[in-house]
Amino acid sequence: MAGRAAEPQVIWARPERAGRGPRPAYTRADIAAAAVRIADAEGLDAVSMRRVAAELGCGTMSLYNYVPRKEDLYELMVDAAGGEHELWEPGGDWRADMLRVAHQTRALMHRHPWLPRLMSPVYGFSPNSLRYLEHCLVCLDPLPRPYGTKLELIAMLNGIVTTYVTNELATAERTRSLPWSQEQENAIRIAYLGGRIATGEYPRMAAAFAEDTGPIDLEAVFERALGRMLDGFEPRG
Repeated sequence: MAGRAAEPQVIWARPERAGRGPRPAYTRADIAAAAVRIADAEGLDAVSMRRVAAELGCGTMSLYNYVPRKEDLYELMVDAAGGEHELWEPGGDWRADMLRVAHQTRALMHRHPWLPRLMSPVYGFSPNSLRYLEHCLVCLDPLPRPYGTKLELIAMLNGIVTTYVTNELATAERTRSLPWSQEQENAIRIAYLGGRIATGEYPRMAAAFAEDTGPIDLEAVFERALGRMLDGFEPRG
C-alpha cells in the first residue's frame, strides 16, 4: 500500500514533505484543515486520502508525499482541533481552572463531533497536544501532587468529557433518525418503566424513583462527575 511505512514513525519528526523537488504546494496545516472541513460536514468516515486530495486540488499520490498514512492524517486532524484550545493565565485555583478546561474540551468536541472517536494517547504528543498538556500542568501548579498524578488527573478529566460527549452525540444522532420526537419516546418508555416498577419486583429501583421522579438534569450530572473526580485529588491533611 502506498505510503505504508515498514516501521512506526512520528509524523512530527518528518520534514513537511519527503523527497526532493519544488517548494511544497501545501502545508500540513492546509491538509489538516481540509480533512477537518470534510469531517465536520460529513463525518469521519467521509475522510480519505482521495477526498482530502480532491479538496486541495491535487492528486492522491501527491498527498502521500506530505502524509504517508491515513493514521498520520488523523493525527494532523486531532492536532488542528487541539489548536482551538484557549490557553489562559491560570488564576491559582486549580479546580476552577480544570473545570474550565473540561467545559472548553466539551465545547470543542461538539464543534468537531468526530473528535471523540480519535481520542487516543497515541495522538497526545503533537505540537498542540503538548501545549495543551503543559497548560494543564501549569493550571495544576497549586496542587501538591507529583507530576505523574497530575497527568492521571488530566487523563481522567478527558475521559469523563469524552464519554459524556460521546453519549450526547449518540443520543442526538439517534433522535434525528427517529420518526417521532424524543419527548414522545421518553413518555412511552417512562410509562413502561413505571409499570415494571409497580409490579414490586424491583423494590430498590422503586425506592430510587420515589426519591426523585423528575427528569434527570444532565448538566448537573456532568458537573457532579467532574467534581467527584477532582475530589479524589484534593490534598488530605
